[in-house]
Amino acid sequence: MTAPFADVPRLHAIAGWDVPRVRRAVAGLAGTVEPLLTWRVRLEGVGRALESGDCWSGPAARSAVAALAEVSAVSSAIGRALEASLSAYETLVAEAARAQDLAEETLAWTGLLQGMPGIEPPPAADVALRHAALVARAAEEADEALTGLGVRDASAPADFGDLLTHVPLMELVQVPRVPSGQTPVEAADWWAGLTSAQQRALISMSPAVVGGLDGVPAWARDRANRLLLDRALRDPRTSPASARTAGVVVRRIRAEEAAGHHVQLQLLDLAGDRVALALGDLDTADDVAVLVPGVGNTPADDLGRLVSSARRVSAATRAAAPGETVATLVWLGYDPPDNLFSGALRLAAWDGAPALAGSLAGLAAARTATATGDARTTVVAHSYGTVVVDEAADMPGRLAADAVVLLGSPGMEADAASLEAPEVFNAMSPADPIVWYRIGRHGVPATAFYGSTALPVAAAMGHSDYFDPEFPTVGAVGEVVAGRRRPD
Repeated sequence: MTAPFADVPRLHAIAGWDVPRVRRAVAGLAGTVEPLLTWRVRLEGVGRALESGDCWSGPAARSAVAALAEVSAVSSAIGRALEASLSAYETLVAEAARAQDLAEETLAWTGLLQGMPGIEPPPAADVALRHAALVARAAEEADEALTGLGVRDASAPADFGDLLTHVPLMELVQVPRVPSGQTPVEAADWWAGLTSAQQRALISMSPAVVGGLDGVPAWARDRANRLLLDRALRDPRTSPASARTAGVVVRRIRAEEAAGHHVQLQLLDLAGDRVALALGDLDTADDVAVLVPGVGNTPADDLGRLVSSARRVSAATRAAAPGETVATLVWLGYDPPDNLFSGALRLAAWDGAPALAGSLAGLAAARTATATGDARTTVVAHSYGTVVVDEAADMPGRLAADAVVLLGSPGMEADAASLEAPEVFNAMSPADPIVWYRIGRHGVPATAFYGSTALPVAAAMGHSDYFDPEFPTVGAVGEVVAGRRRPD
């Protein structure tokens, strides 16, 4: 306890703080930090475009790429410093508000207790002073966060060149350590905090890690996985099976790009025979469809056919919403059952469910961390792929999908609400033999009783015809992906 009334002047000073004004200033600083990240992401996108040489090449282009790398490094350093300073200021405001409330309470009591011998201020006085000390420390931390950029007292770097001298040169090329055991959200935040030079260095030195890390943007995973693809094709130690898959993937990419399509290799795990290939830009598309195939599909044998299905879904989505951009991802990120007999079990779905849930969470987290805007994400699952989605929804956390489409499902557990998506649709052709096979195997049929909304089918459609443009289902799927078809 302090001496009686000895700290009244200090308490009066605390009570006179203009906390609302500081809070408004902190809100203004917070409003600066997020746009800076958006600006840096766009700037780095320009740098990647220049680096590719597709739009500009030569000495001037290389100079521009180097300059953009410097700007990215500086903006990254500024962003980290402002975030640290903002965190300290947010602590300052919270502690100042507590200190002020306690100071005012103490002063109200002292007005009543003045002149009463042996009476000391209430304990709130000491608590108020402790919070005031935390305010002072937070102010120091807020200042310290900016000193590395040359901001001291009332002085600051005069121009970009001056600011660049305060950013450690090694930061432009230093390769950071990749943290392990991160969630997709944590991985996305970590990646967004790196400079473009650090990101490129990681892609070059650790392509297997970057290419398989959920939460890393699709452009970076694509670059990393293409490096892995090239190395596998050049390495004489690559197994025949892996070499065959790699050859199929590279030929499919070349064919799609020759046709003018934007392609991203989201996943390449040749040892596990897992591939995810996207048509469109997963980082910026308004609408994203994730196609999850079923029994008997492998990258080596079926990638071309599955990409054709993805292309049809893209076309149907653009037809439903001509002004929106679309990306469709063929997701063979699990090992589907080889045949209907093994497809009667859920073992492959149990194994694949964490990967699908993580992939969806990673797509969403990468968009959030880089401030590129949320996409409408639809999982389009066919056959046994619907079972994988069923199990993925049981993973910890909410399934990161706005809609789920079930095509020719062999049965689902519980009801549509268990998929955790706001919208659930289904298509079941009466000529699909899996419709007959389904009941009593994996669960209830995906009908109105299940709680999903039926999409149109044709009586002649077989199990492999849901993406056939001659039938009505794929057009309806495009409407779902675009958000133009609402559930019942």
